[in-house]
Amino acid sequence: MLKKHASFLPFRPFKSIQSSIFFTFSCLILVTVMVISLNSYHLSVDAVETNSQSYVQEIIRQVNSNIQSYIDNMENISILAMTNKDVKYYISNNNFINKSDRMPYEKRISDLFQAILYSRKDISAIMVFGYNGFNVSDRRITLLNPHTKPEEQSWYKEAKSKGGQSVISPPHVQNIIQNEYRWVVSLSRELKSTDGIRGEGIFLVDLNLSIINDICSKINMGKKGYVFIVDQSGNIIYHPQQQLIYSNLRSEQISRAAAAKSGSSFTVDDDKGKRIYSVQDTNFGWKIVGVAYTDDLIAGEGTIRNSIVLYAIIGVLFSLLLSLFLSYRVSKPLRILQRDMKKVERGNFDVRTNIEPINEIGQLGRAFNLMLAQIKNLMEEIIENQESKRKSELMLLQSQINPHFLYNTLDSIIWMGEQKKHEEVVLMTSALAKLFRASITKDKELVPIRVEVEHITNYLLIQKMRYGEQLEYEIDVSEGILHYNTLKILLQPFVENAIYHGIRNKPEPGKITIRGREQEEVIIFEVEDDGMGMTPGQLEEIWTVHDSKKQKTKSTSGIGIGNVNERVKLFFGGTYGIQIRSEPEEGTTVTITIPKIKE
Repeated sequence: MLKKHASFLPFRPFKSIQSSIFFTFSCLILVTVMVISLNSYHLSVDAVETNSQSYVQEIIRQVNSNIQSYIDNMENISILAMTNKDVKYYISNNNFINKSDRMPYEKRISDLFQAILYSRKDISAIMVFGYNGFNVSDRRITLLNPHTKPEEQSWYKEAKSKGGQSVISPPHVQNIIQNEYRWVVSLSRELKSTDGIRGEGIFLVDLNLSIINDICSKINMGKKGYVFIVDQSGNIIYHPQQQLIYSNLRSEQISRAAAAKSGSSFTVDDDKGKRIYSVQDTNFGWKIVGVAYTDDLIAGEGTIRNSIVLYAIIGVLFSLLLSLFLSYRVSKPLRILQRDMKKVERGNFDVRTNIEPINEIGQLGRAFNLMLAQIKNLMEEIIENQESKRKSELMLLQSQINPHFLYNTLDSIIWMGEQKKHEEVVLMTSALAKLFRASITKDKELVPIRVEVEHITNYLLIQKMRYGEQLEYEIDVSEGILHYNTLKILLQPFVENAIYHGIRNKPEPGKITIRGREQEEVIIFEVEDDGMGMTPGQLEEIWTVHDSKKQKTKSTSGIGIGNVNERVKLFFGGTYGIQIRSEPEEGTTVTITIPKIKE
């Protein structure tokens, strides 16, 4: 009872002095080590992250320098065109009488542009549009798109409005040439007269975006890092996943990057991970933004973490060993007492503890020895009382079973008497006498199995006389077990239960089969019927233990089965007993297991 109530007590970590000391020291050590380790880790990671930001900024500056050089080369080409005499004469002369007069100029200008394209694979097209209505390109024959007017293009208008300054356009499809549609970035500027006062035409250089893509895609900022370019208005010049952004399948920090100052960085931490954005401005209005994931850049983070964890573990282990040693020394007397108490728990009441220190714990040990002597005396008295109680319970169970059998058998005789079957009454009464000749002897609880088989045979003979063709039975008991002992009147309650609750209510005849066999060190009896069977609820009801008042409302068979099971367990032990398998409308099988005990 004390053990049952103890399970509901709240958990207490300090069950001994040693555990209390060890737990206290361990908590102090662990908290201190954790605080120091976490602080060291965060300081180290912050330092590495700061270095990583500087690294990313340096990479973006290099990208900026490369792109700036491409744009500068395009501007140099425009300066070459502005200083070329043929170009200046071609766009300023309005006196060409026919096409043949300007063809030599167009050829020389086209050859010049083709020579530039031959050395620069990144340039898509070079063209000059004169205000005099003449135009020339790197093609031998320039066929303009009849549906597109150059003066209506944004690059044309912006170049004209800037008065000679270079203009870099956002990415766009260049469709000024017939049957050509290229995704380019255009550099355009107005070509001035020799005196630099009036404009005479627009110079255009188209740069393939694939070049920018090659520059940006070769940048290594970890496995997931990338570079993108926007203009001051937030328009995307280049992004490795530009189509996904336009389709709203991916989001990007475009507006924040466009508003950031050159050389600045900011950090974003969301469901995509922690990222570092570094921004650099170009001389022509673009912003080059590098995006790096911290888990890619901070390659040493794992090493830092592992090193800190390793040293923390070593320190914790050393400190724990020291605290364990101190707690061991302090709690040694109590552990001696605890060891002796465990021996008592295993049933050894001859133990006497010996604690050397003459202090409170030594006095406790002497009190423990006195207590053991008293407990041993009390246990001997309890064992004697329990043995007497067990014998009384066995006698009580037998006294419950025998009247039960007698009641049902006499009920059968009365029924036959009512049917005027006098000869059958005589035979049944004789069989009943044989039954109780063995059961009324109280001096022997165990009987040979052959006696039990004879007993159940007489009982089934009585029931066969009562039920006639309604009842069939078979007894199949191995001759090899007849010389072993069993409890007296072991099988009758189950046969009785099979008749009254399994076969009697069947519309067709039923059969009872009794088997007996040996298996290793046990003997197994089976009582099987093909009667009505039981539901799980009825089967559970059989095993329910009721008080004496409630038993009166239950079937007598149920009482008999429960009592027999208790008899088996009380006499042979808890590992033996009865098992019942039953299915409604299919029948019931009772299995009884007892040990081998020879006569």
